[in-house]
Amino acid sequence: MAGTEMDPEVARGLFEEGATLVLLGVPEGTELGLDYKTWTLGPRFRGVKMIPPGLHFLHYCSVSTSGACGEISPKTGLFLSLKPREVLVAHWNQTEDDLEISQSTEEVERVRANLRELDGYLGPYPYDTLRKWVSLTDRLSQEVASALQPLSGRVCAFSDVIPELQLTHTKDRAEQNLPRHDQECQSMKEGLERLPRMKHREGTALRFSHIPEQAYPPGATPAQITQYSMDWTYSLNCMLERHYKEQPLDVLGHIQCHIQAQAIMYSALVAGSELFRLAVASGELQFAFVCFLVGNVYEAFEHWKSLLALLCRCEEALRERRDLYLGLIAVLYHQLGEIPPDFFVDIVSQNNFLTSTLQVRFTCFPSPNPCFS
Repeated sequence: MAGTEMDPEVARGLFEEGATLVLLGVPEGTELGLDYKTWTLGPRFRGVKMIPPGLHFLHYCSVSTSGACGEISPKTGLFLSLKPREVLVAHWNQTEDDLEISQSTEEVERVRANLRELDGYLGPYPYDTLRKWVSLTDRLSQEVASALQPLSGRVCAFSDVIPELQLTHTKDRAEQNLPRHDQECQSMKEGLERLPRMKHREGTALRFSHIPEQAYPPGATPAQITQYSMDWTYSLNCMLERHYKEQPLDVLGHIQCHIQAQAIMYSALVAGSELFRLAVASGELQFAFVCFLVGNVYEAFEHWKSLLALLCRCEEALRERRDLYLGLIAVLYHQLGEIPPDFFVDIVSQNNFLTSTLQVRFTCFPSPNPCFS
């Protein structure tokens, strides 16, 4: 866990004021990372020290040593909001192959008292990646992350799914008017219909905002349908109203995030709850991107694309919320710097999702009076 060289006095100050993660019992060979950095752990690893306060993403992949070749499990991660000089202790559960955060105040205080002795076993936070991490999460608060992550608190690269119906026996299929397993399928369609319908195991699904499939309100006239289909502000407002029902001042009281994110949220609260919700949408865009880029969650990438397409097609919101959309440009600037240019090109149609989406975004306000002049 080699880090960037720094002045000893600076390092001492960071050791005193930074947060500490003490991770006990993590098997050697485990791939573990914090924010934008990943390591393969050695036998002396006991945690990470000198962590700057704020929002962080701890992620790890356990390695099986039972076979000839170590098999790496899908990545698991969790968002943490750390305070200055906070000590967080977690133990590795060998049965579940997962970290369990200690809830014992006595254990935390005991570890805190022995931090000097643990120092040689703690790797320093990778400050060479801090600027990049902040640029990817400067609008993401702990409150928004908590609202979007699964109830279990774990963000998993692969969905934990189970069948909607438990059809263990032949009689179970008969009760649902389904054909027996030993009957040959007559068509591909029939074969697909026989596959079990799956659902997320309770508490494991990401809780992204639901983007309405219908872009116009019930009872809309043909002219209104055309208008709302061109300007998706109605859909954006419906999404924000449905997913973020909290009172803004109540939300602010729980926010633990970067200073810049706090300033953005406070400015939005002063301007009104609608503006606050739009600021939260920028945080959700960053949450989805981090879950995809660092957590390897493909579902998050699909939501990122859908949310970006929605934000870029809201003409009325663009006109009324110029500052926030200027902020969206900054968010995209840092995100797109992490992805190869050809990543968004469809391998079949050769169409570039990002190019077409941003074309809509920047043509909403043609000359001579562009919104972003």
